[in-house]
Amino acid sequence: RAHSWLPGVAAAMRAGVVAAVFFAGRAAAIDNGLGLTPPMGWRSWNLFADHVNQSLIESIMDGMVAKKRTVDGVPTSLCDLGYCDVGLDDAWQACGKGEGGYQYHDALGRPVVDTSRFPDMRAMTDKAHWLGLTAGWYGNNCICAESKLPTEAMYVQDVHFLTSVFNFDGVKLDGCGQQRDLDTWAHLINRSGHKVMIENCHWGTTVPTEDGWCPWNYFRSSSDITASYGSVVGNLQTTVQWAQRGLSRPGCWSYPDMLEVGCKTGIGRLSFVEARTHFGAWCIVSSPLILSHDLGDDAVVDEIWPIIANKEAIAINQAWAGHSGSPFKEADDTTSLEKYSNNDGVFEWETMAVPKWQQFYKPLGKGHVAVLMMNHGDKEEKLALDPRDVPGLSCGGSCLVRDVWNHKDLPPIADASVFTAKVASHDSVFLVLKPGAGLDTLLVV
Repeated sequence: RAHSWLPGVAAAMRAGVVAAVFFAGRAAAIDNGLGLTPPMGWRSWNLFADHVNQSLIESIMDGMVAKKRTVDGVPTSLCDLGYCDVGLDDAWQACGKGEGGYQYHDALGRPVVDTSRFPDMRAMTDKAHWLGLTAGWYGNNCICAESKLPTEAMYVQDVHFLTSVFNFDGVKLDGCGQQRDLDTWAHLINRSGHKVMIENCHWGTTVPTEDGWCPWNYFRSSSDITASYGSVVGNLQTTVQWAQRGLSRPGCWSYPDMLEVGCKTGIGRLSFVEARTHFGAWCIVSSPLILSHDLGDDAVVDEIWPIIANKEAIAINQAWAGHSGSPFKEADDTTSLEKYSNNDGVFEWETMAVPKWQQFYKPLGKGHVAVLMMNHGDKEEKLALDPRDVPGLSCGGSCLVRDVWNHKDLPPIADASVFTAKVASHDSVFLVLKPGAGLDTLLVV
């Protein structure tokens, strides 16, 4: 049994946004021209958490440009594929070294860096730029979060150090401390004249509005992800309302958190097919693709390379034809998945019910439509796709079919016929369908 998703389904009530503290009015958007396609890169938190230092981040930078592996027989780096940003997350700050009741800001509002870990932050960003990369920073930190209300000087000095002193190209603004005023951040960054990619990491509590308010380039739609299939599926669902309302778009993408592909954490690790489904799901909904695995672990990188280096999947992620990607059909029957969640600071397993299978679509332009068929159940399922159910797809006599995972054309789907596939538990089928003859260069980044 199945039901279809209908356009205009009532969306969840928008969460309240933080009012501007120091500047009148709201910044409708940031004027930086960034994030016109979903951002791609790497960030430290998911795997390394607070175990970070300058040497580690610089080694990751080297790994991003290394051409140790091939794509289509050509030596290729992660940056060649589009992953050109390296983001430092929490734990750069010198906790307890602040002044005036602040944890890591001095009396003038300046951020205090732990120089035993990061002796020369500017040299680190200079290395990124020399390698042809961009470098991302992190603010409103969670470790030793600032619980005292911020001064205007703290915002001003944080942006000064972000842009002029350390010369970062991006910043992730978390939701833990008191510096939650994204209008103020955007105003100051705009005023600096320095182009900075802004990630709003308020876990879905500060969100864009229909009147165009979006003073960031991408926004977390979910709580933190973990390396479990249930967490992947749960976070994926948080993108749906933003796609259906047209609020996940160029320059303002919904983001269900970093990729757990290749990450082995204390709670486990995704299997290969789970990791592949995870990557395909983030591609089909136009999520930013932010890696977080250990680039220095050759065994891990070799294993996941066919996933993260799939140029056809990346091209689907980067395409824009007016809709960011959402479900159009799913099972009425449900299955139970376990998700490791943070509930008011307590991490615990919880069970959630999700459809046994889902089918997502994303228009790619020129009559192409991508479809991801996911089996969330614990057993193999025979899944069926009727091209007539796919929004925006009009094949007429027959549909040509491209298998994205296996890089090959499949037999056409004749008129009034359906495509079927046996799909293993937590695995997926990733397709591009189009009318007419041949698939063109849209599938090549």
